[in-house]
Amino acid sequence: MSGTPGLRMAASDMTALSLWTADAVVLFDWLLSVDLDQLPVQHLAQKQALMDLLQQLDRSIPGYTAEDIEQAHLLLTREMGL
Repeated sequence: MSGTPGLRMAASDMTALSLWTADAVVLFDWLLSVDLDQLPVQHLAQKQALMDLLQQLDRSIPGYTAEDIEQAHLLLTREMGL
């Protein structure tokens, strides 16, 4: 770790995230259904980051069904205590 504060990023730098599969399925399904042009963004980079996330989720999640989506919704709402 260098003494320089802040992030240093290059185009090739990657960050690995661990998501619960239910979270990944719900996010992927939502990103597929939402009109990114209608989302309020402060900068176009935010929209690009969401599209990049969608692409990564697409690669990470094998094909799933409507039942899988419903199960993921149920699991997440239970976690919320609903």
